[in-house]
Amino acid sequence: MAPRPVDGTSMSYICLLLSGAALLINGLGLLGRVTSRDSGFFNLVIGTLQLVIATLIASADAAGPAAIGSASGIFLFGLTYLYVGLGSVAGLGSSGVGWFCGLVAVLAVVFAGTSLDDDPVSSVLWLAWAVLWGLFFLLLAFDAAHLARITGWSAILVGTASTVAPAVLGLNGAWPAGWTSALTVAGIIAVLFVVAGAVSSRPVKAPAAPQVAVPA
Repeated sequence: MAPRPVDGTSMSYICLLLSGAALLINGLGLLGRVTSRDSGFFNLVIGTLQLVIATLIASADAAGPAAIGSASGIFLFGLTYLYVGLGSVAGLGSSGVGWFCGLVAVLAVVFAGTSLDDDPVSSVLWLAWAVLWGLFFLLLAFDAAHLARITGWSAILVGTASTVAPAVLGLNGAWPAGWTSALTVAGIIAVLFVVAGAVSSRPVKAPAAPQVAVPA
């Protein structure tokens, strides 16, 4: 029995789901809700899976320019998560992964431009990821600690929504197409970035001191 050919499109959607999970955990990590070691091992798993899937897509017999382009994007995301995971588990510095995020942000803009005519929704998503990876670049490469909260909330809100929702739609054969859908997606993403900025600007309440009864 001949092996079943790799369905690059479906596997790309699966990688989007994996990215959504990684961005959620990384966002929670930036907000102090998940430990660095915990998120590090999770990133190692996600990054490794994505690199394997990207290799399968790129090496498939029927892989064309579209499949190679999709695999290239997955490689960038997978390497990011793998790099983050290794840095957290091995105690490496963050500047290296920060500069790599800067490269990914620039390439995301390029991918947005190349997909503009054929798939404007993908173009909008790539621009959203360019902004998100740009935040990671500023935070990690320049040790901009004041950006930790907005980056964390952006990863949770924008990162998760821009990966999980399109993946679910794509896996169900309902990938949005056309400029109307693209403008709708752009509006939703813009609102989520605004919400992330608003939530991150709220002062963090210090935990209340425990009430200790004083004996008379």
